[in-house]
Order: sequence, then structure tokens, then C-alpha cells
Amino acid sequence: MENLSFFDEQQTMENLNGVKDSKHLDVVKLNYESCESLTCQELFFGYDNLCAITYSSGIGFVCELLDRFEQAEIIFGCEDVMDYSMQSVMAYQCKLIERMRNKAYKKLAERVENGTLHLFVARDILSHEKIYLLSAKDGRKRVIMGSANMSAAAFEGRQRENICYMDGDEAFDWYMECYQTLKEKSTDEIGKDSLLCADDGENLEELPIAKTVRVKKAVVIQPVSENQKEEVRFALDVKGLAAKFKPCVPKPDKKGKILLSPDKIKIIRKHVVEAKTLEKEQRSEYPQLDVEPDEKYVTLNEQKLDLNPPKAEVEKDVELFLRYMDGYEKFHGDHIGMQFRYYEFANWFFCSPFMACMRDMAVRYNQNTLPYPVFGLVYGQSKAGKTSFLETLLKMMIGQKTKLSAPDFTRSSIENLKRTVKGAPIIVDDLTNTRFSQHAVETIKNDDFGVAEQLTHYPAVVISANEDVKAVAQEIIRRTVICRVQAGLTNTEVMRSSVVRTVQREIGTAFYREYLRKMMEIIPDLQENMKDESSESAPDILAESSRILLEIFNEFAEGELPPYIRALTLEDYFSEKVTGSYAIKTIRNAWKTSRTSFDLSERSNELRYNAGATYEADRILKELPETLEAHKSRDWVVMNLEVAREFFGIPFKKSWLDRFWKR
Repeated sequence: MENLSFFDEQQTMENLNGVKDSKHLDVVKLNYESCESLTCQELFFGYDNLCAITYSSGIGFVCELLDRFEQAEIIFGCEDVMDYSMQSVMAYQCKLIERMRNKAYKKLAERVENGTLHLFVARDILSHEKIYLLSAKDGRKRVIMGSANMSAAAFEGRQRENICYMDGDEAFDWYMECYQTLKEKSTDEIGKDSLLCADDGENLEELPIAKTVRVKKAVVIQPVSENQKEEVRFALDVKGLAAKFKPCVPKPDKKGKILLSPDKIKIIRKHVVEAKTLEKEQRSEYPQLDVEPDEKYVTLNEQKLDLNPPKAEVEKDVELFLRYMDGYEKFHGDHIGMQFRYYEFANWFFCSPFMACMRDMAVRYNQNTLPYPVFGLVYGQSKAGKTSFLETLLKMMIGQKTKLSAPDFTRSSIENLKRTVKGAPIIVDDLTNTRFSQHAVETIKNDDFGVAEQLTHYPAVVISANEDVKAVAQEIIRRTVICRVQAGLTNTEVMRSSVVRTVQREIGTAFYREYLRKMMEIIPDLQENMKDESSESAPDILAESSRILLEIFNEFAEGELPPYIRALTLEDYFSEKVTGSYAIKTIRNAWKTSRTSFDLSERSNELRYNAGATYEADRILKELPETLEAHKSRDWVVMNLEVAREFFGIPFKKSWLDRFWKR
């Protein structure tokens, strides 16, 4: 092992940016021998004791690995670089213990109690190291290091990792010294009592840091330097919980240090208990659907969901959903198209809890985020069942109906809700055209929420609006799943209908839990595919979702499936023929019934259509693709004639009779 400097002696006094006293790095000098193909079992086999530092972890894999060792110690870091403010330290410890308790409390607690396992959690300067120190009774020693965290994804070949190992005393002793230094100076031990009851409420005093305080009487948190950036992997959980603690933690002194005493922890506890009581009251408004594909579990409001629902319950939900969709056959207008559009929307709606993590992966690997939309718009004539349809879908997902009233919709209110709600879509009901233009358009266009913070659990936003939302621009269409319905009921028919009330009362979440289990089996593979820069297209999660829905309906539905239940792809949502459907329909109808509304010039390769009103011209113009080179002149929409012929599927040639009628 050698201490190596990136710069010569003169440069160490002042780096390239003029900052004095640049620090030396501990750099381990290695000699390459060979590369071996080993399984995780082979890499860790034959040793009795383990000491590990992991930057993030999969608790299920941790438990499996610990079964191989008689004695073990683990230091848990955070999944990303954290600022070590007091509130963040406390929040991270809370969430880590909560995660352990949910997944593997009994097994871990038994070993902590009998002394064969010691768990520590970072409190101060975090180690970014991933180190595994193995020793055997016969004297053999091994050091494993590299990029691999203590998780199944890292050690089971699901992702690229750099894993190295060294055998022998010299390397082991040096790394063990590093391990002991970190453990002694900047960690708190997670004892059995902490695993049993430490939380962010009544039992705040059982947090590891609080127990350290009781022993040492006080703990001083050193301030971090200004250039240390906050990149939190537990962003939503940790930051949210830190915000609860922040008003009550002691203020830093002039040197930036914070003194935490036992009395202060009691004050923080009182504040958190009060806040938690209020949170419980709001829980029906702010659902927490936490989907974890890597860990293969889902929680709703912190309660783990059973992802193997009874067959009879799934069959019942399937029957009720189909009955609900059959109800649209009584509607006046294009009720068949309505069924198709609503089913397409339902496919995206059910899939939406996975969009945040797919977008995060896309950003990490320089992929396009557009295939993973987090906004939906359902609009059309009144009495089209838009609100009840969305409520029914949400009832199938989380067993409750929640929505946001339109007057409360602003960009800031939506972003605040996206930080509060997890997974389940936020429904904004009955948005007017004015409010849509004022708030929704800007919110959708600036669709970068959660990117910088690497958030992976924020919800989609669904907007319901009536027919007055007429003109939707291309930059909105590209980012939004749009469902336009053109059918409805009369007032009397609405009052007589009992299908909606019956379905919403009886339908459960079994169907969706079956769907979630199947989806979580494929999401890791879809994310892995996004790492392939040579791939010509992004993974189509909407296609995979529709395939799984079709699989469920085929398995649990009786009789022949209706035609709207079918395989879908991204093209069914965002192809130019789909996003321009209103413009296509309008132009085709006008060509059949009112050819005098058209002027065409072969010489200038120009097609002109008189829309009859400026707002109608705007509406059509905004749906047309750029290839048409379309622009507006008062009530006229002007397009490239040759491209228009192909796009609309119309020859656009006028006969002598057309010219006669024009005279």
C-alpha cells in the first residue's frame, strides 16, 4: 500500500482552482494476476467471520449472506452522498431500521441478541467504500472490494460491477484498520431494542444516535465543507422525515457545530408525535403506494401488500371491471371508441407507479424520458363518466377514491403533492380551459420534476376536463397520455344508472395486486436494457403492461374477451396518427362534405383548409406534425400538399365540378 499524490509537491499546496492544501488520497497499489469467473457463493465460501462496509443494501440479500458466517459486523452507509445535518442523520437511521424491520426483523434480531451479529449505521463522515473482510478459523483471510454493494443486484450478475479480491494477512490488516477507524469514530450501533421499536414517533429515543447520546451524554456533529453536494438516494423518505425533525433540532453554534442532548431528543419526539397524528388524519388524501421492483415488495400506507391474491378475488375484480366497461355500450355517440380509449388510458394508469423509476434510469443512461409519461389528460363532453372512471381505476389500485379539486391546481401545489404522495396517481378533477392554460401547460412542459434529486416514487398526475379544453399543443401531446371521449349519457340516464355505484362498492385490489407481482418480475430487465447504448429504441413499458393485462384477463375472465382488451404499444399512444386524430377526422369529414373549404395549388405544393373559425384553426394546427410545415392564416390552415396527401390518406385533387360550385 502506498500513499500516492495526483500532483507534485508544489501542486499539493495549491490545486488547479487555486484552493490551498489539497489532500492526499489513500491509494492501494495492486498487481494484476488474472480474472476469474466466480459465483457469489464461491467468492464468499469457506470463511467464518465477516466485517463489511456497504454503501447501500438489499436487506433480503444481507440475510442470505449472513447465514454463511458464524460472526458478522456490517456498517450501513446511505445509498447516495448525504449532508450530515442532524435531521438527515436521524431520518436515515429511522428509515434504515424501518426497512430492516419490514423485511427481516426476526432473523436479524435473533442474531443481534445472541451476539453473533453487530450492525452499525453511519452518523458522521460517510465511507463510500464497499469492503468485505473475510476470515476463517484456520487463519485464511480475504478482502473483497470494488463497486458492489451488499445486494442481489450487485452479486447475482444483474448489473455491471467491478469486483476484486486479495488473499493474505497484509491486505486484510490494512483494510481492517480502516474498518475499525470508521466504526469507532462515525457510527452508532443498532441494538436489539432499536430493531424492535425505534421509529420516528413515540420511540425516537431508541434510535442508535439517541442511545449513543445516553452513553456519551452528548454528541457533536461536525459541519461539512461547502463543496460537499447533497445527493440522497432515499430522497423522498429521508428528506420528508428530515423536514419533520428540522424545526426542533438545536441550532448550530458559531463554528457550525450542533450539541444534541437527551432533553432535546424528548422535545423532538413530542413534535414528531404531533406531526404524525396529523399525517394519519391526512392519509386518505395522500396515499403512499411504495413499489420496490428490486426487492419484490409493495407497501400501501406502510402496510405490506399480499401480491399473491386468491384466484376467486381476482376473478371477481375482472368480472366487475368488464361489467363496468360494458356499461359504456348504453352511451350516445362513439361508445365503441370510448371503450378503446378508456382501456388504453387504464393501461397507462395502472403502469404509472413504475414511470418514476424508469425515468430516473433513462436520465442516468442518457435515454429519452418521453416514453415514460407522468401526465394524463381525459377530456371530452360532459356526462361521459370521466370522473367515475378515474375513481374506479384508483379504487382498483389502492382501495380508495381521492382527487384534487381544480381550483387548487397550480404548479407549486402539484409539485408539493408529488413530494407527499407515492405511486398512486393524483387526479385533478374538472379543470377548466383557462386554468389548464394558466397552470397545467407550464407544469407539463417543464417536466423535469425529480430528475436532479433522483426521485423514484413520485406519482403521475391525471387531469380531467370538459370539452372546452380544445387546443392541446404538440409539446403537451408528446408528454401526455391523452384520452378524448366523444360519448355521453342524458341526465335521466345518469340518474338511473347503478353500475358505477355497484362496481365501486364491490371491486377490490386483487386484480391490481396480481398485476403488480407480474410487473415487478420484468421491471429490472427493462431497466437493465436501458443501459445498452447501442439499442435503437427505449424499452416499451406500456407494451409490457398491456401484455400482462391481457395475460390476466385471459386467465381469469369467462368467455371471449371484448375487442378493446388487446396488446398495445407506445405507437398506440404517441404515433402521429394518434396524436393528430382530431385533425385527421376533421379534414377527412370536410373533404367528404365541404370541398369548397379547400384550396390547393400543385405549382406551390400547398393545401389550404378554411376551418371556419380562428380557434378551430388553432386546434387543428396544434395536432399536426412538423412534417406538414403547417401554419395559420386567419381561419385558414396551410399545409404541404404532398405530405398532406400521405398523412390524411386523401388524394386532394379537385374536379371540374368542384371548380364549378366554387364559382
